[in-house]
Amino acid sequence: MDKIAGADNGETLPESIPSAPGTLPHFIEEPDDAYIIKSNPIALRCKARPAMQIFFKCNGEWVHQNEHVSEESLDESSGLKVREVFINVTRQQVEDFHGPEDYWCQCVAWSHLGTSKSRKASVRIAYLRKNFEQDPQGREVPIEGMIVLHCRPPEGVPAAEVEWLKNEEPIDSEQDENIDTRADHNLIIRQARLSDSGNYTCMAANIVAKRRSLSATVVVYVDGSWEVWSEWSVCSPECEHLRIRECTAPPPRNGGKFCEGLSQESENCTDGLCILDKKPLHEIKPQSIENASDIALYSGLGAAVVAVAVLVIGVTLYRRSQSDYGVDVIDSSALTGGFQTFNFKTVRQGNPLLLNSSMQPDLTVSRTYSGPICLQDPLDKELMTESSLFNPLSDIKVKVQSSFMVSLGVSERAEYHGKNHSGTFPHGNNRSFSTMHPRNKTPYIQNLSSLPTRTELRTTGVFGHLGGRLVMPNTGVSLLIPHGAIPEENSWEIYMSINQGEPSLQSDGSEVLLSPEVTCGPPDMTVTTPFALTIPHCADVSSEHWNIHLKKRTQQGKWEEVMSVEDESTSCYCLLDPFACHVLLDSFGTYALTGEPITDCAVKQLKVAVFGCMSCNSLDYNLRVYCVDNTPWAFQEVVSDERHQGGQLLEEPKLLHFKGNTFSLQISVLDIPPFLWRIKPFTACQEVPFSRVWCSNQQPLHCAFSLERYTPTTTQLSCKICIRQLKGHEQILQVQTSILESERETITFFAQEDSTFPAQTGPKAFKIPYSIRQRICATFDTPNAKGKDWQMLAQKNSINRNLSYFATQSSPSAVILNLWEARHQHDGDLDSLACALEEIGRTHTKLSNITESQLDEADFNYSRQNGL
Repeated sequence: MDKIAGADNGETLPESIPSAPGTLPHFIEEPDDAYIIKSNPIALRCKARPAMQIFFKCNGEWVHQNEHVSEESLDESSGLKVREVFINVTRQQVEDFHGPEDYWCQCVAWSHLGTSKSRKASVRIAYLRKNFEQDPQGREVPIEGMIVLHCRPPEGVPAAEVEWLKNEEPIDSEQDENIDTRADHNLIIRQARLSDSGNYTCMAANIVAKRRSLSATVVVYVDGSWEVWSEWSVCSPECEHLRIRECTAPPPRNGGKFCEGLSQESENCTDGLCILDKKPLHEIKPQSIENASDIALYSGLGAAVVAVAVLVIGVTLYRRSQSDYGVDVIDSSALTGGFQTFNFKTVRQGNPLLLNSSMQPDLTVSRTYSGPICLQDPLDKELMTESSLFNPLSDIKVKVQSSFMVSLGVSERAEYHGKNHSGTFPHGNNRSFSTMHPRNKTPYIQNLSSLPTRTELRTTGVFGHLGGRLVMPNTGVSLLIPHGAIPEENSWEIYMSINQGEPSLQSDGSEVLLSPEVTCGPPDMTVTTPFALTIPHCADVSSEHWNIHLKKRTQQGKWEEVMSVEDESTSCYCLLDPFACHVLLDSFGTYALTGEPITDCAVKQLKVAVFGCMSCNSLDYNLRVYCVDNTPWAFQEVVSDERHQGGQLLEEPKLLHFKGNTFSLQISVLDIPPFLWRIKPFTACQEVPFSRVWCSNQQPLHCAFSLERYTPTTTQLSCKICIRQLKGHEQILQVQTSILESERETITFFAQEDSTFPAQTGPKAFKIPYSIRQRICATFDTPNAKGKDWQMLAQKNSINRNLSYFATQSSPSAVILNLWEARHQHDGDLDSLACALEEIGRTHTKLSNITESQLDEADFNYSRQNGL
């Protein structure tokens, strides 16, 4: 039985074993369906009697004997043997199974008479998605009307149970016959009452987590009706009597409609017999009333004329008082936050700020600039003159309107001679918004390059003849020094850095910066074998829409093109992957990738994320939405600044495909729970011009939104952030968080760390063992009549262009393997190389002993050494 039980190759065990008379095993306990929560394994149990052996069979294959734990006892009432067995099933086992049905296990028990099989128990990984498939929507319903709130909970395993809350209190439909919560998770109120008004939330929960839907506000309103008319009043001296009625049967409530019709009416109480000035009342013309109306009309017109005159005089005096600044604020009442429209016009005559003050008005040439302007405090209207907002501009006139764009018209030959202030205003596509601090007020939109930051991110390592790898964690930048690139008995301290300041590479024409500026050195170091530099980029790679170049900075500080990634070159090699470019070089220096869009379908990949933190005001909560080029380094800059400001990532970042079609970017806050939160006026939607996003030069751009709680008891915030390019791609960030730090769910900034050790030297830095590399190079560097040489090795590893570069190397295969090492740093296995060797190396006796198991073992050792 031990040999049969230990079989793990899936062969069939005998269904019966001839033996003495007895009974078939009967299962006292069978395995139950189970769910794996997070990374915790689950235990499956079986108990049967009489049973000589019990083994589990999962997905048609026998579980190894060593994985069983069994206990044996004796049933005192029957004298039969009782055996209990259990096994553990891990999350990894379930994830690795790919079959037409769920992962399953069953027990097979043996007795002297034969075998019995238990039921199949399925094992599934439990989860609960974050976003509801359908959130309840707010409603306004008349009293005694029906209310139906729909809720479709997030997808989950097992399916989520739904509970409804009203004003954060659970709803018990058992105690209120008017409420039904049993129909497909929906909430039904059969006859609405005034007390049913409130905020309703759908709660979904399973064994993994709990989720809250967006709150839906229900308002039950009452349309008012008239009471009966009162009795007629006594007859007045004017021969009229009145009667009234009130809109109180019932009165309108919660926005209900007011009663239609008149609340009073009058009529002659003498049937036309009452006489005034010897005429019946109905024939007398109301001249005195008409005269009174005329007097009121003319009095009002006169007052209006006087008010306008005073306003004109006041504005004129105010404009003259501001002449020192060269700025006229015609109307600043709209500066209450959000995006405003400013029309700036050159002062035409007698302006000392112009180089030629005699220039005629019709000879001026204007330029336009569109950009977002947001002021945080609606009371700070004086910022337009006191702050440094307009310092670098020539003499301008400002007209504030209610819009979301800014246009600047400036005389072409204007020169600024005004007062000096600390801040700057963007004047050109590559300039950045600066931070203003009048009375600690901050603009809603700013570029983080204006904040105090380090100018360089740097790492170093000492490398010798054995080579190694230099990694800058969480930036996507790495440097691979091949074995033998440095002569024996020599060692060099090699450094690598990223420019964190203003990019020194200024774009020409339509060219944009797609990567960070990476420096590796020392510059006077020479290598005998090309090293591999990996630089991340943010382009959606397509040769049809982009022309991507590798550039290098000279000692004089100028940038020169090294090559286009699609060109043939023998000096260097560029392998462009979806998120990074791997470059083979023989000289150190400063490098960067630029892109020239060929069509307006060229796409930059942006990473969008939302952070939140409490404001100094205990009722305020700040949301900051970032749009950064999709490179790990650019996002790390955001993370570093947010940690400094106490910000918390509220949702996993998402990718936005931003087209080069000149259309702007809109960022808006949606579905803010009413009666719980409010957003400051004019800031719910903000728009960023195309050039500010397209030419961001790896500098993060963000918009800030300030939300205010109605009461301190509100601790939960749920809303949606919509980021979309006009006539382009759109992403939704779902914010659902507690503003209390103790209750907030933490979202990790990076899913994968690059390496625990930035510098890895010697054999542990390479995934392919040196002995296997030697055999591969000896095999493929030798020309082969069947074409199974280094060219085939390159093609099987998706290196299909510019093969002439490898032909100039002393060992083409070694350079190809170095490029493979740089490209597959995070793959976690050697499958791609194993498949290539298996396909092209079957006829090579030198490769016959390089088995897949050897490569698997090498990969395991590499992962263990580097903590992956």
